[in-house]
Amino acid sequence: MKYKAYTLRNFRSIPQFENIPEEVKRNIEVVGSVLPFKVNNYVLDELIDWDNYDSDPIFHLTFPQKDMLVPRHYNKMEEALDNLDNKKEIRQISDNIRRQLNPHPAGQTDKNVPSMNGRSLWGLQHKYREIVLFFPTAGQTCHSYCTFCFRWPQFVGINDMKFAMKESEVLVNYLQNHHEVTDVLFTGGDPMIMKSKVFERYINPILDNIETTNVQTIRIGTKSLSFWPNKFVTDSDADDFLRIFKKIVEKGINLAFMAHFSHPRELETPIVEEAITRLRNTGLQIRTQSPLLQHINNDGDVWADMWRKQVNLNCIPYYMFIARDTGAQHYFAVTLEEAWKTFRKAYQQVSGVCRTVRGPSMSCTPGKVQILGVNEVNQKKVFTLRFLQSRDPEWTGRSFFAEYDKDAIWFDELKPAFDDHFFFEEEEELLVAEE
Repeated sequence: MKYKAYTLRNFRSIPQFENIPEEVKRNIEVVGSVLPFKVNNYVLDELIDWDNYDSDPIFHLTFPQKDMLVPRHYNKMEEALDNLDNKKEIRQISDNIRRQLNPHPAGQTDKNVPSMNGRSLWGLQHKYREIVLFFPTAGQTCHSYCTFCFRWPQFVGINDMKFAMKESEVLVNYLQNHHEVTDVLFTGGDPMIMKSKVFERYINPILDNIETTNVQTIRIGTKSLSFWPNKFVTDSDADDFLRIFKKIVEKGINLAFMAHFSHPRELETPIVEEAITRLRNTGLQIRTQSPLLQHINNDGDVWADMWRKQVNLNCIPYYMFIARDTGAQHYFAVTLEEAWKTFRKAYQQVSGVCRTVRGPSMSCTPGKVQILGVNEVNQKKVFTLRFLQSRDPEWTGRSFFAEYDKDAIWFDELKPAFDDHFFFEEEEELLVAEE
């Protein structure tokens, strides 16, 4: 299969769209003018049930839906498309809406970007002590776009919203000066959108300087196994990628694919099974993760099925996330209590080899906060929470309580249960001041 992508410009030529109602197409045009849209022929041909597209999870995962914009934003964008001919004016309205959608949540721009020699390194993020995120310039797109993606600002063409870095030498320099870093995460976009020769140009400086850093793990955040497994099977440079991965492993580096699978259907095609087998034969490991999403996978049975399929393919279930407070969060969100119940329902159905998964987890400003449950403490109903990861390593693994709120969908809606502030809030202010 040869890769073919459809975007807002040509989506009406999608073969399966011949009998799609005009209203659906109009919604894609309006919402897709604000939130990024791209889908490819593998997703269209292999993953979507077109006889039931309106309720299909992969259709919702890849095609913009009207309710992904709140009414005032949808109406504003539709009015602009109907009444304006000037593309610049339309773009200004679109960008104004985008800036109201919390494009960079959890301190990504003001707390996560490191500096070196007085220069902010906009292609890196260093939130947690042991791991640095690297945004290679050539990897800032994807084979298809997920409608929930919290990295959506990378794709909409606003430069001051985008993280990217061309020079892997800068990354190496940073690693040489920060021996607390053991893990480098290639992220995007999707690094696996790159050709093998381009990817190797980013990897080689790290491998060539491995003795002067403390890098022990290279992670690759990718949706390619779901959206284009051909990358590692039939693409012209598939074998070259496998060679590069094997070279990394033979250097003594733990290479981990952080694979995004949002629904069991993404694991069911013969070619994804073949791609997983070929990748694992290089010595890398595959860890899997996804947010819990209304309209897509908000069902404990679906998650249990997905974890079992992943383990049977020798992948490691890693995270169930809560949809982040950005973009179309209101469309995908479930309450924190419902998320916990869904996680428990799935967790109870699987054997211990599937229970490597952690969640439900919120990647919020102070760190990754796990919902451990709804409990009663001192005759008060509370959320029991725990840091799985944190800005200050001293917080990691520490449990704390928040007032129960049946409607809460994100951490910043919670209040401390037994004090006027959470234990880490004063420490976080000091931490930022010190930085």
